[in-house]
Amino acid sequence: MAPTTRVEHDLVGDKEVPADAYYGVHTVRAVENFAITGSTIEQFPDLITSLAAVKQAAARANRDLGLLPPDIAQAITGACEEIGSGRLHEQFVVDPVQGGAGTSTNMNANEVIANRALEILGHPRGRYDVIHPLDHVNLGQSTNDVYPTAVRLALVASLRRLGASLGALATAFTAKATEFADVLKMGRTQLQDAVPMTLGQEFTTYAVMIEEDRRRLDEAADLLLESNLGGTAIGTSINGHPRYAELACRHLADISGELVRPAGDFIEATQDCGAFVQLSGVLKRVAVKLSKTCNDLRLMSSGPTAGLGEINLPPVQAGSSIMPGKVNPVIPEVVNQVAFEVIGNDLTVTMAAEAGQLQLNAFEPVIAYSLLRSLAHLRAACDTLATRCVPGITANREHLHDTVHRSIGLVTALAPHIGYAASTTLARQALATGRGIKELATEAGLLTTEQLDTILRPENLTGRTPLPEVLTMP
Repeated sequence: MAPTTRVEHDLVGDKEVPADAYYGVHTVRAVENFAITGSTIEQFPDLITSLAAVKQAAARANRDLGLLPPDIAQAITGACEEIGSGRLHEQFVVDPVQGGAGTSTNMNANEVIANRALEILGHPRGRYDVIHPLDHVNLGQSTNDVYPTAVRLALVASLRRLGASLGALATAFTAKATEFADVLKMGRTQLQDAVPMTLGQEFTTYAVMIEEDRRRLDEAADLLLESNLGGTAIGTSINGHPRYAELACRHLADISGELVRPAGDFIEATQDCGAFVQLSGVLKRVAVKLSKTCNDLRLMSSGPTAGLGEINLPPVQAGSSIMPGKVNPVIPEVVNQVAFEVIGNDLTVTMAAEAGQLQLNAFEPVIAYSLLRSLAHLRAACDTLATRCVPGITANREHLHDTVHRSIGLVTALAPHIGYAASTTLARQALATGRGIKELATEAGLLTTEQLDTILRPENLTGRTPLPEVLTMP
């Protein structure tokens, strides 16, 4: 029978490794040491493909510099290309939250790449005298420049997808804004009647807010593309070739398709987590505004008979196990909950970034874990809102029309023509009697019917056209 394990050695001693595993002794120890989240980095494919891209760029640079034999460089490159295409991701088994500033993740990558490269050259796994995880795959590198660079690339890839999802959500809100362009309603401040607007204007606002956040994501991505690759341990480039950093970044840009560039100061870049904090703040901004939007949708759809009842959300599932016929705003509710999680993750990122000491931040694994989850969950929330909720929203047009014409908020439109004091009197009378502003103003002789019809025309109320200059106070 074939052996089920092979024995590998590290500074701690000998360790049995599953014979069919592409990972090795360092990975096995990490699995034993860090059983924290119940997940593995396999669940973060962007991080794995980014690690492979960094290792591939390093192999190319070391080949160009004559530091790595061409056949070994080619085998390492081939292994990285396979991992970049999705192969062997199940071999990335370490927990994403780990001590050691990401060393376990880097070693997991080094070992998988080395053993696959050995196979490509026709050798069995574990023949590290031919291709070594550290001497060859990790040549000229340190966890401290490899890991943050891979994390940054992974975040940028996820950012691009979140940006696309936000764009689709903005498009969904824009379509509704067009549909509701002629629907007059009361705007509110502090939950009290304010002045009229259109439902289209309200939905346009949501689209504009989302598009603003997309631009902030692009800015955050640009900061992440500054890399300390080549800085090795603390940014002094010890054990590194003078041309390695420039070559590795150039190859990484070519492999990833992103404009990766060397940092201006590797020592600063190795310890500084500012770009992660910046990104986290942008994600919190996205979350806060998405949550506020969903609060509005839930409030406007409250009812159906005892709430605002201005809009109807599409019924996607039964709402209660005890109340027949009840339908709940479950899609906005789930988006709210994702937003709460992202806001909490921002605090984790903030504390982890602040806790860095001297030349390195050892807590980048929890930063990466928090940001990658925030990005994935925000993207899923946007997709859910864009497909399962917004397109199916309908307006209760007659109800909205009636609330405008019953509201004392109309008196604000009359104030420039009859004065603040007279307008206040009208508002009090309307509240006391339940009669309409237009009716009371006509009865009091404050304005003619023609003047009132012009002032209270929907397009004038909502600021879509300027009022005629002939409307003056009597």
